[in-house]
Amino acid sequence: MNDGPLIVQSDKTLLLEVDHPQARDCRAAIAPFAELERSPEHVHTYRVTPLALWNARAAGHDAEQVVDALVRYSRYPVPHALLVDVADTMDRFGRLTLVNNPVHGLVLTTTDRAVLEEVVRSKRVAPMIGARIDPDTVVVHPSERGRLKQALLKVGWPAEDLAGYVDGQAHPIELAQDGWHLRDYQREAVEGFWAGGSGVVVLPCGAGKTLVGAAAMAEAKATTLILVTNTVSGRQWKRELIARTSLTEDEIGEYSGERKEIRPVTIATYQVMTTRRKGEYRHLDLFDAQDWGLIVYDEVHLLPAPIFRLTADLQSRRRLGLTATLVREDGREDDVFSLIGPKRYDAPWKDIEQQGYIAPAECIEVRVGLDDEERMTYAVAEPEERYRIAATATSKLPVIRRVLERHPEEPSLVIGAYLDQLEELGRALDAPVIQGSTTNREREKLFDAFRAGEIRTLVVSKVANFSIDLPEAAVAVQVSGTFGSRQEEAQRLGRVLRPKADGRQAHFYTVVSRDTLDAEYAAHRQRFLAEQGYAYTIVDAADLAGPGEVNGPDWVDEPAD
Repeated sequence: MNDGPLIVQSDKTLLLEVDHPQARDCRAAIAPFAELERSPEHVHTYRVTPLALWNARAAGHDAEQVVDALVRYSRYPVPHALLVDVADTMDRFGRLTLVNNPVHGLVLTTTDRAVLEEVVRSKRVAPMIGARIDPDTVVVHPSERGRLKQALLKVGWPAEDLAGYVDGQAHPIELAQDGWHLRDYQREAVEGFWAGGSGVVVLPCGAGKTLVGAAAMAEAKATTLILVTNTVSGRQWKRELIARTSLTEDEIGEYSGERKEIRPVTIATYQVMTTRRKGEYRHLDLFDAQDWGLIVYDEVHLLPAPIFRLTADLQSRRRLGLTATLVREDGREDDVFSLIGPKRYDAPWKDIEQQGYIAPAECIEVRVGLDDEERMTYAVAEPEERYRIAATATSKLPVIRRVLERHPEEPSLVIGAYLDQLEELGRALDAPVIQGSTTNREREKLFDAFRAGEIRTLVVSKVANFSIDLPEAAVAVQVSGTFGSRQEEAQRLGRVLRPKADGRQAHFYTVVSRDTLDAEYAAHRQRFLAEQGYAYTIVDAADLAGPGEVNGPDWVDEPAD
């Protein structure tokens, strides 16, 4: 027995002692192949899953490295059966490969004939394959390339796609050289993506995912389709591309609810692409409108199902997914893996923070008691209404005001999910509200005023979760959310992580109603914070320190569980 921070259990769960001196190194070692499940204050629970192991294998990690990490940090002997299972699971990746045969075109081939025999008899797989060329090879119709990868993943034999990519229509794109250069981690991300041909790059909000996209475009030197979450985000992409590359305004088209421009580089919103009329997706033809050399999926963790279906047909195009977290609340991470590609690069948020490229952040949960009337309303409510009642409790309002008073000079965002609550907060705080019905013109006007310091506080709905560049924001107060969404937690924390000119700290608050679903969902969301190495403090609203007393004597901690 050694004194490591990890307890490895036979059910593939890993228990990490957070306060152990080796905890940080251990977390970094297991992150490529283990997923965080629970994060109470002292012991975090991870699980080793097949998808995590296959992602690690695709990223260049082998079973020996995984076994070494488990053995090195484990406090007790690691169950032998688990080590064997890790090796066997990782060995499944790559026994089947998709390659281009000079005579037969796309084929599925194997290094293990029995595996091929097994999968060709699978009801999931059989309809997607053609004639048998030899005992180790079967023909695959090119249109089934994506769906076959999905099916093979489902039956536990993920194929390595080595069939290559078409170059698409050439278009000159160079990175501008004046005044800036790619950071080391951005260059490593592009190199990792390009070496694999397709896949996902995971970087913190504010760490320059757009620049990774621009650098990938400069490598491809081809027509590019960029899919984004909303029009404001698309226009930010356009501004960045004009500033950072040789592209001109005339070469970049916007395909949104307002404009339908198809140019050598076209930026389209997920919303317009998935708009249906009479049951038909009218705009999905955009995927075939050009001989695209590269397709970029911004915020790939939000990819709608229709875009997944189209992506299954686009396997001969290079595909780059960009995200701050690969967590999908619908559990479709395996579709991202098979259709966009495996994770090619993942930088821990704390590592980027230590390099000074994102702001250090203090994460605080403030617990609020419901008043007697609210407690009774909550107690007698139908189960589906309870979260809304707890999340929008009026007893939160004075606490939110108190939090903002602690940072009187800091640009602040108050973020929520319920429009009635946001409108009430806007009136109480005398702050503008940005929500779904706010026009793009008005949104951009308010964001510009916030950036310029003319507006100190903005109240925003989930429309501000994604790809909004507000580098001045230093305080975020989360008042309600999409149940226990970890991906939303990542986006909201990201709003305040742009590095500040004077190096000051960012502050991320979550105001939750005690003893309700609100607190339960907050605990689930905070798994993301723990996953990235952030500590969070839980305080009672009654003990909240006043202005200038961030760590004052009346700052009383509660267990973070």
